Amino acid sequence: MSRLKVAVSADDHVQGDDQALVTLLEYGDYECPHCGYAYPIVKRVQEHFGRKLRFVFRNFPLRNMHPNAEAAAEAAEFAGAHGRFWEMHDAIFENQPTLSLPMLLEVASALELDPEGLNRAFTTGEFRSRVQTDFQGGVRSGVNGTPTFFIDGERHDGSFEFEDLAAALDSKLAKSF
Repeated sequence: MSRLKVAVSADDHVQGDDQALVTLLEYGDYECPHCGYAYPIVKRVQEHFGRKLRFVFRNFPLRNMHPNAEAAAEAAEFAGAHGRFWEMHDAIFENQPTLSLPMLLEVASALELDPEGLNRAFTTGEFRSRVQTDFQGGVRSGVNGTPTFFIDGERHDGSFEFEDLAAALDSKLAKSF
């Protein structure tokens, strides 16, 4: 079983309490249809486990297969630099069928972020290294597709259907007592 090689840190995008009993980490690609399918499942898992769960998202854009994935990840990081990562993350997944550069700029504007600033960030590559750092950490951890989930640092090789993820999290929670 693969282990997470890069520990969760203050640099990560985290939802939930740092003292949560279990951590679910996803390496995802904003243009990946499987990640789009997993998005509402993760939301449901978060709701189900509440304060017991901490969720972490890391970028793993599959550039060769998904031409808009890198820009989407950079847009999310741009939003994160302005305290709006999760809003951008959610908006991208909720509008995945129309993912494009104009859509990312529209979302930035809707989130009251500067679309011209986002455009400059794309041009200068301001957030490219952050996305690449996530990607390389995923490669080191054995990620070879998206979405890839880790539960308390161990790769979850089962299905990401709600029932399977919930059962795997319940199993981890049972071991923590």
